[in-house]
Amino acid sequence: MSSERPKEFSQPPVSRGRQTTDDRRDSEPADNHGPSSDTTRHEATVLVRGEAIHDQEPKAPPKDKEKSPRKEVSEAKIKMQSRLPVLDDDPDVGVQKKQIVIRDGKADLAFTGKLLASAAPPSAPKGQWQEYRIYETNGGQHVFSKVTRSVFAEDQDTHEAEVFDPSPSSVPSQLLRSARDLTRSRPLTWMDAAAAFLGYDPLAKTLYRKLSGQFEEHIS
Repeated sequence: MSSERPKEFSQPPVSRGRQTTDDRRDSEPADNHGPSSDTTRHEATVLVRGEAIHDQEPKAPPKDKEKSPRKEVSEAKIKMQSRLPVLDDDPDVGVQKKQIVIRDGKADLAFTGKLLASAAPPSAPKGQWQEYRIYETNGGQHVFSKVTRSVFAEDQDTHEAEVFDPSPSSVPSQLLRSARDLTRSRPLTWMDAAAAFLGYDPLAKTLYRKLSGQFEEHIS
């Protein structure tokens, strides 16, 4: 017997990753190696990737709400608003002069007399306000005026006015006065007519207070 040992040939070690891959392939069924299986797996991968890309798309920012165009204002009206509650004709209170009271849809009233009192709100935060006035003519009539103003150029001021005649000459007016007097303990006065026209809102009460409390209702 020969004492020489046969030469041993060592094989390079199989990498763990390759072995794992080979074992996985051996464990897969034979029908999974066909082209149809590869196609199915490819399509699934594309679908998954497509969903991932879709989820990562940034959302479009919300559209800004359409803003209404800003209204143009009148510089002259802005000055009038800044002086409230002072009115341009406040210095004319109690002064005898020729007056013109504008009325919408009717002839303007022209007379000689005096402005007894006027009133306006202390401010107009929304750009609109009202002005109340009471005049007395030299003939003993009273004129009540209500003006609604706006600082916006596209909004026209409105003018309302009414005349109270203590001795109306027309027959319908006399009949109306007689019917009213029958239902009241005292005859109709210009103060009643002013309250009927202007009402009793806070601005009207401010106007009435400037007339020495003649509009207060006295009770016992």
